[in-house]
Amino acid sequence: MTRTRTAMLAALTLVAGASGTALAAHSASAGAAAAACTVDYQVQNDWGSGFTAAVTVTNNGAATSSWSLGWTYAGSQKVTSGWNAKISQSGAAVTVTNESYNGTLSTGGSASFGFQGTYSGSNAIPATFTLNGVTCNTDGGTDPTDPTDPTDPTDPTGPSARVDNPYDGAKVYVNPEWSANAAAEPGGNRIANEPTGVWLDRTAAIEGVNGGMSLRDHLDAALEQKGSGEMVVQLVIYNLPGRDCSALASNGELGPTEIDRYKTEYIDPIKEILGDSKYASLRIVTTVEIDSLPNLVTNTGSRPTAVPACDTMKANGNYVKGVGYALAQLGDVPNVYNYIDAGHHGWIGWDDNFGASADVIKQAATAEGATVGDVHGFITNTANYSALKEENFGIDDSVNGTSVRQSKWVDWNRYVDELSFAQAFRNELVSKGFDSGIGMLIDTSRNGWGGSARPAGPGPQTSVDAYVDGGRFDRRIHPGNWCNQSGAGLGERPQASPAAGIDAYVWMKPPGESDGASKAIDNDEGKGFDRMCDPTYEGNARNGNSPSGALPDAPISGKWFSAQFQELMKNAYPPLS
Repeated sequence: MTRTRTAMLAALTLVAGASGTALAAHSASAGAAAAACTVDYQVQNDWGSGFTAAVTVTNNGAATSSWSLGWTYAGSQKVTSGWNAKISQSGAAVTVTNESYNGTLSTGGSASFGFQGTYSGSNAIPATFTLNGVTCNTDGGTDPTDPTDPTDPTDPTGPSARVDNPYDGAKVYVNPEWSANAAAEPGGNRIANEPTGVWLDRTAAIEGVNGGMSLRDHLDAALEQKGSGEMVVQLVIYNLPGRDCSALASNGELGPTEIDRYKTEYIDPIKEILGDSKYASLRIVTTVEIDSLPNLVTNTGSRPTAVPACDTMKANGNYVKGVGYALAQLGDVPNVYNYIDAGHHGWIGWDDNFGASADVIKQAATAEGATVGDVHGFITNTANYSALKEENFGIDDSVNGTSVRQSKWVDWNRYVDELSFAQAFRNELVSKGFDSGIGMLIDTSRNGWGGSARPAGPGPQTSVDAYVDGGRFDRRIHPGNWCNQSGAGLGERPQASPAAGIDAYVWMKPPGESDGASKAIDNDEGKGFDRMCDPTYEGNARNGNSPSGALPDAPISGKWFSAQFQELMKNAYPPLS
């Protein structure tokens, strides 16, 4: 897909609470169709003396093989570091030039970069920008405040063009059902207005289950929360035949061979609803089929972690076909942004999983009529617990000549945390043929690992295991543990463009919803009992034959689990105020 921006708001009002959560603090527009460029300059975080910003420049003139963007600050702002571009500053004047990999700007093409800066006093957005020496916004163009303007992004009746990063400058939908559950918990009102994913985990969820909200109900509520700004709605597409072949807790309603039902009874109705012109002004982010494709690499064949059900799904090809069909059909809807699930570092970070997983994902993205253009990005750590950043040790560290990779915890993995993995896997996917503009999402809903158990510094250098175990934020017994983890906490709050190559930190898994039942519970959702959710379980090859680390007394996956919600708030990092 072409990832360009066609019109920008002159200013973005930050609105939170019941009307949605904004992931940007400021937005500026410089010009429109007749101008040399359109600039989206957004302050992402501002702490009074410093800030981070994300900038997207769209070329409205002739194609160019290199670019230089300039602006002058009216205040004391100083750029201290940046990414995805070369940034220099002389006095108040800032000059930004392309890197070798993003110099080409076609007509309508975009480039994005970010930076961190300091200031005192005010932090006003620059009033004027130049692209290759030509001033933007000198020729007027369309009026973004004109309600009759067909390119006005605030006009709910106008067409919606995909933007480079759907989260930039947008509020994100707050699910009223999850919000009510959170607010009903003691202390839950502190996070009840955070945006979370809406899980379509069975066909019945499209129309609503047991009197709950349907897909249309959620989209209608999102339109109400949207107001005059931009709104992202996050949907989890999660109903593959033979779903989650290696984890019984999240098995689904469709058998391994029921690919036709998946297409006609599940994906096709979702596409029809999302394609309704009523919802054309929403930015709809789909997380496509978590915990599926990497299983075809890690849990098949002669590997010690192989599972017969995963061998079946690899042999019949229905994971690949299902993901391809979902991408192709949902990608036809102009305001849908498809993000494929890409596991997490503790699953596919090893050498023999990393490239092979990218290959399988590419296979799915070109199956059943899909193309790589139907993929806007990828999401990692969905519903998982991997720490965002391990700051007390790094993959290149060694203790007494022994590499961190040889520690029991890292176990020869190439990555120790989710951010480094997501950025590296993005590069791997681009090398496999995906668009160089793809962005990553990281689910930070349960990877904070704060509280009293959070290490304040590195572990002792008496041995490599003592060094890693004493300093790691992720306090799981084993990185293969995934079910209702004891000691876990809320992670970084949802935010747009937090790091290079990352479109957003998101809470795709709603905190407080169970991963699976601690014991067998009869249900009509096709969800089985997985011993990894049993706190007494001593493990298997996939978690190094370690204890499960699961909380007791959990309900089936997706149901509200109050004890877990309280645990997540208690151990939140950054801490809750």
